[in-house]
Amino acid sequence: MEVLPLNAIIYNQEKVDLKDVIAPPYDVIDEKYQDELYKRSEFNIVRLILTKGENRYTDAKKYFEDWKEKEVLIKTKKPSIFYIIQKYKNEKGKLIERKGFIARNKIEDFETKKVLPHEYTMGGPKQDRLNLVSETGAFFSQIFMVYDDKTKAIEKMVEKYLSQKPFMDVVDDLGVENIVYLIDEPDDIKVIEETLKDKTLLIADGHHRYETSINYSKLHPENEYAKYVMSYFTNAQDENLVIYPTHRIIQKEVNPKDLLAKTSKYYDVEVLSDKEKFLEKIEEENKKQITTGLILKNDKNYYVLKLKPNVNKSIEAPEVLQNLDLVVLHELILKKELNYTDNELMAQNGIKYEKQEPVAFNSVKDGSASACFIMAYPKMKDIIDISSKGYRMPQKSTYFYPKLLSGIVINPLK
Repeated sequence: MEVLPLNAIIYNQEKVDLKDVIAPPYDVIDEKYQDELYKRSEFNIVRLILTKGENRYTDAKKYFEDWKEKEVLIKTKKPSIFYIIQKYKNEKGKLIERKGFIARNKIEDFETKKVLPHEYTMGGPKQDRLNLVSETGAFFSQIFMVYDDKTKAIEKMVEKYLSQKPFMDVVDDLGVENIVYLIDEPDDIKVIEETLKDKTLLIADGHHRYETSINYSKLHPENEYAKYVMSYFTNAQDENLVIYPTHRIIQKEVNPKDLLAKTSKYYDVEVLSDKEKFLEKIEEENKKQITTGLILKNDKNYYVLKLKPNVNKSIEAPEVLQNLDLVVLHELILKKELNYTDNELMAQNGIKYEKQEPVAFNSVKDGSASACFIMAYPKMKDIIDISSKGYRMPQKSTYFYPKLLSGIVINPLK
């Protein structure tokens, strides 16, 4: 994969406090949070990535051009790569430090198998992002890519930077510290370019944005900058690369006893009364066989569902997908037993895909949902196996945490 430094646009830290102008990706910002970010600063990146009003794209362009004129946004002195360490504590209090870097990579069609998707996408978000980049001439958020390098050549090269003062250091609203080091020395950039030269990239997050970049490049074949997209790259060998599951909340009116009976056709059911033991049991059993959790409305018990031998073989899908817990759940329970259509599942009609575990539990316990399937943590091996064979997982299968901030780097396409 061809990877190059960015001719980057960044915030001028002499004029703004990064804490006031950064934001998470547009697709996790609800209306209330959007209002909060608008009030936080007249220069917050949300005004570019998720503009209010009827003229969203032209207004974003006006903000972008105005901020460059005022030198709130400036260019780096040299083409650069941005090495990022994201520090946070997990729910058990353990310090996690995920490492990666932002650069740009050559856009490849999926047919070349140099870039592998793992989830399905929808048309609406892709058109929205295409409208934005077409109007502004820039990408404001990066794709999240995973590569595999057992030698950890880049991590070794970067060690000398870590004793220096960071180029940026900002804590986001979730308490994640983002420490950024600027790499602009040719020899160090060459280490990164050479390491990635023979690598295949897996899209961890940002499928819609990547497909938008493909579409934009085809619309503008004369633009050399449009042949590349800004990405964040992290090594699959990083022990701090954490993938969270996305749970399935059933919003249709379903009789709990009927649902339990239907799941019992396919799963052996273990009943527990303790939430923490329930969550531990899901992970423990999932190492041996496909295991999913179930909580039901007006029911204090927790149900561990262990897939019965060979029932997944009845699913009309390649073997690599038959062995994925979400495919089993979607095909045997959601579609076959609860009569969800593919369109309903794609549009989240009568079902909600929820990343936050407490939200998933509360939706059932407060009675707003009939049930919720609690998924086990996804395995990187499964994701790589599926995508390398040319298949994709159901949408919203994975949640790579923490999200990458918008506002660290902007990639201009001219």
